[in-house]
Amino acid sequence: MVLGFDIGGTKCAAVTADVSGDNITVTAKEKIPTDLKIKPEEMLDRLIALADKLCAGEVPERIGISCGGPLDSKKGLILSPPNLPGWDNVPASEIIGEHYGVPVRLQNDANACAVAEWKFGAGRGFNNIVFLTFGTGLGAGLILGGRLYVGANDNAGEVGHIRLENSGPVGYGKAGSFEGFCSGGGIAQSGYALALEKSRQGETPLYYSPGMSKDEVTAKSIAEAAEKGDKTALEVYRICGEHLGKGLSVLIDVLNPERIIIGSIFARSKDLLWSAAAKVIEKEALKCSAQCCEIVPAQLGEHIGDYAAVATALL
Repeated sequence: MVLGFDIGGTKCAAVTADVSGDNITVTAKEKIPTDLKIKPEEMLDRLIALADKLCAGEVPERIGISCGGPLDSKKGLILSPPNLPGWDNVPASEIIGEHYGVPVRLQNDANACAVAEWKFGAGRGFNNIVFLTFGTGLGAGLILGGRLYVGANDNAGEVGHIRLENSGPVGYGKAGSFEGFCSGGGIAQSGYALALEKSRQGETPLYYSPGMSKDEVTAKSIAEAAEKGDKTALEVYRICGEHLGKGLSVLIDVLNPERIIIGSIFARSKDLLWSAAAKVIEKEALKCSAQCCEIVPAQLGEHIGDYAAVATALL
């Protein structure tokens, strides 16, 4: 039995699973809200108590922890993630490892998801893959030469920080970044700005009403409008798709992967994004590299966080 912990800013989960080769069966899962008012060590104690109930007296063979970065995977330290204020130099692997007396592995969530898709999802059978989160933010996990690549200090794969334009929606603290254009927040920013422009011209997109605040426009509401044929919403996704193509072209040229796996928004809205992205890739990427790289949606769906925590234990 393998035990996994998925630590997030809103909720945390404990998962048990049986793993046999390329097959994984999640046997139990429980989640609890993340309480940021208590010390991180107290929150970890709550998670351990939750896991103890799931294990029912059985000692796990291995343990994995998936958590947003930054972190130090070698030392097992969580290093002040933006979604976990107060979690400064928290020795998560040590605390959990001392309780169970078995090896504990810690990885950031993008890397953990990359390993999960590699071992159990759309990356099975490939040695060189890139996984893109494409959700609230944009990050990448890299499997290169059949191994997870984390870089010199666990910061490899922070592709959301790449600047694609001199200006544009803000993501990762940078206007015009890959994350600015290709994330839920970025799509919402682009949609809101375009809606204001159209409103001044006397047009009102389906996803917008005059007086709406920026927070009321979401990637989901824009996608729903686009599915109904709304021209402004389709334009928002075309812009996002073009910049996705730019970012993917960089990854194709630099890393020469066999497969790029994209989660969340891409998996749900590929039909709205892919035509524009493919045209840019055809124009921008090295033809010989693009021809050997298949770009596909993530396979593990909404359960990828569970698989990611367990897959981290297997590293």
